[in-house]
Amino acid sequence: MPDKPVIVVGGPTASGKSALALDLAEEFGGTVVNADSMQIYAELPVLTARPTAEDEARAPHRLYGALPASERCSAARWRALALAEIAEARGSGRLPIVVGGTGLYIRALMDGLADIPPIPEAVRASVRERREALGAAGLHALLAERDPATAARLKPGDGQRLGRALEVLEATGRSITDWQSDPAAGPPPGLRFVPFVVDPPRDALYAACDRRFDVMMEHGALDEVRALLELDLAPGLPALKALGVPELSAYLRGEAGLEEAVAAAKTSTRRYAKRQGTWFRHQLGPAHGSHVINAQDSESMQQTVRNIIRKMG
Repeated sequence: MPDKPVIVVGGPTASGKSALALDLAEEFGGTVVNADSMQIYAELPVLTARPTAEDEARAPHRLYGALPASERCSAARWRALALAEIAEARGSGRLPIVVGGTGLYIRALMDGLADIPPIPEAVRASVRERREALGAAGLHALLAERDPATAARLKPGDGQRLGRALEVLEATGRSITDWQSDPAAGPPPGLRFVPFVVDPPRDALYAACDRRFDVMMEHGALDEVRALLELDLAPGLPALKALGVPELSAYLRGEAGLEEAVAAAKTSTRRYAKRQGTWFRHQLGPAHGSHVINAQDSESMQQTVRNIIRKMG
């Protein structure tokens, strides 16, 4: 493959995309670059199902555990880090393989981002306080008064996006809708992305989510959350919202039984996987040039993708 592309593997949690990326890295001399917004944090190797030491021995892995949980990784920051890793892989003759379930990161990489300035921490803290006091519905009402166009396209219960919209408005004086209507920067010249979407049947995906959470519990997920809470991180940091962290935190605070917490975490994971699957089908499906892989058998999935890549040259 003289003109190596950038392979992109996206899909919901527990879909098998990481195993596929590792297989491709071994087969084609690749470097795996993380595109999961939680796997980038160092303190959560178990709950985010980060690659094991054995996986990392089989092929180079980048941007896994790269930041402390005390920091906030935005899509723009991740994109800059990922582009640097892609350049390094290409410079050393390796095939860059970007893999993850954070659709915003993948679209930011492939299409670019609106050039929204960084939000000052004081503004973030102010919005966070109002969100805690008013709740998501109250924040939606506040945004509707000041930025009705953005409020109209956001769900009243989506506190995270509502908070982001209010932060941007207060920090820049301009609606996030206006910012996002600006032309995206686009990828640097010379990058050719070849995206794959892993889209297993829903029943199989949900069963895989449940099995994986049981394995996480067996491998120390509870101790991992306990250690994270002992860091006394600022409220609202992304790592505190990782799948399983809020539910297991409730157990550790005595607000729920362990069985209840585990069941709630599994439910949250399945719901998140459903949202991811919907996003990837609509935002990165065949209409966007992606190859959709829905085989349940991992070996069949790997063989299908290998054949597609071989045909590229």
